[in-house]
Order: sequence, then C-alpha cells, then structure tokens
Amino acid sequence: MKLIRALCLSAVMYAPAAPLSAQDWEGVPIPVDPGPGKAWELQPAVSDDFNYTAGADDKGAAFKKRWKPSFHNAWKGPGLTEWNPANVTVADGHLQMHASRVPGGEKLHLGCITAHERVSYPAYVEARAKVMNSTLASDVWLLSPDDTQEIDILEAYGTSHAEGAHDQKDQTWFAERLHLSHHVFIREPFQDYQPKDAGSWYHEPGRLWRDEFIRIGVYWRDPWHLEYYLNGELVRTASGEDIIDPLGFTKGTGLNKEMDLIINVEDQKWRSDQGLTPTDAELENAQDHTFRIDWVRVYNLVNAG
Repeated sequence: MKLIRALCLSAVMYAPAAPLSAQDWEGVPIPVDPGPGKAWELQPAVSDDFNYTAGADDKGAAFKKRWKPSFHNAWKGPGLTEWNPANVTVADGHLQMHASRVPGGEKLHLGCITAHERVSYPAYVEARAKVMNSTLASDVWLLSPDDTQEIDILEAYGTSHAEGAHDQKDQTWFAERLHLSHHVFIREPFQDYQPKDAGSWYHEPGRLWRDEFIRIGVYWRDPWHLEYYLNGELVRTASGEDIIDPLGFTKGTGLNKEMDLIINVEDQKWRSDQGLTPTDAELENAQDHTFRIDWVRVYNLVNAG
C-alpha cells in the first residue's frame, strides 16, 4: 500500500498543470501591492473572461455589453490593415482574432475591439494571451480618445520566418521579444515620441513568445510611472519625465488622460514595406494567424474598507 500511495503521490506531483481557465483569474494574484489603506477593485465593465460565444456576424449580448468590434474611431488601421468585425469571434473560452485577405486586393481583414468603458489611473490592466506565429502584430493597449497618449501593454511579432520578406534574414530577434512601451503624440503637425531604450524590447534568451499563453500587465500608477509585469514578475519600469515625455509633448501633464482599452491584430507599414506581411500561403495556416485572448482584467486602486 505504501508503494501504491507513493506512486499516486508522484503522479500528482509531476502531472502537467491543468490549463488556466478564464474564470479562474480571481485565483491569480495581482502582482502589485496596493499599499497601506488601499485595495484593488475589479472594473467589471472592462474585464472579460470570454466564457461565451460571439459569432462573426452576430456578436451576441455578452460581447456587446463590453465591446464594439472596431477601433475607437473610424480609422481602419495601419499599413495593409482593414479592421473587420467578422474577423472577431469568441469561442472555446477565448477571444479570437483571425487574419484573412480582402477579396481581390492586397489588404488584410483583421480583428479589433474597443471597450465601451474607459480606464483611468491608478489602474492595473492584465491579459492572458497567446501571440500569433505571424509577421502581424498581436496587440493589447490603451489609447486616449484624442489619440495623443498611448500605453502599449503587449505588442509582439511571433514568427521567426517571413515568406515574403525582401531580405530573408531570420526574424527570431522579434519572435524573442515583447515590445513594452508607450507613446505621446502631437497630432498637428504630427510628432511621435516613444522610448528607444533596450528595455522597451523585453527579451529572455531562447524563449519564443508564440509558444505559450502569457500573462502580461501594466500598472499605470500615475502620469509619470508605468510598471510592466510578465507572468506576475516585474520586468520593466518607466518612470519620470526623462522617459515618459522628455520632449514636452504633454506640456507637463504626462500620461494623464483616461484611455480606451483596445485589443487588435494589425499589419504595420514599417514591416509590410519590407515584405514582412503574410502571403496567401501563410494565411492558409489559420492556427498561426489567430490571436487568442483567454481573459483581460482591469483593477482600480481604491480606498480600503
């Protein structure tokens, strides 16, 4: 009996962990200590476990309650992107964004959703996501309604090879990195600042982010302080005027505006100009060209009690 018990215990100890389901996020600790007299409170109107079904044509009430299946304004997207509601579905507990060719053209139908309710600091925003094995960008981000302030929680390009690239160099540099960044803009005349430090491209040698679901989050503490968390570990801090807005585009306010939560797939011009965009043959692999989000949660920092 002791041997049987030992074998059973060993099997339990070394059995693969069950996949984290979306409805289990409340068992996943928030990695940021709220501090004395403070507590984290879920912002339910922007948080979603995607434990329902939303079709290509009929998104259903659960989806429509939180999201619109498009960008936050009429823009159709960068580069060869043409955001299309039909390329957004929810199935098997995941938000799924599919890539397809616009019939008769070179543009791509891609998915984009925007939350109805906005996010303000201090807040913690986190998603459990699986980056595509594609040249396309897998994105989770925050953007002010006037498009002048942006926080990129996740921006990643998962593939190591691009069939249509003009220069057939290995793309693993990008596949091994997560772009953790932010922007401040002046719209007229257009000017864009984002940090260029090495830490804005987070890297773990030999790790390809397309291979597994990851938890990626940002603590937007105040207009001058951002912390980025990967699987519950702090991996980047951007703090102070010298990195948030050294050119003064916000006129001393920093990242102070309420923002829309956006999840999308996009083709970016700086990449497609180099041929880093999916070919028709690559698009036939739907698995590689589907961005999956298990859940997204947003917490506000409030007074405890």
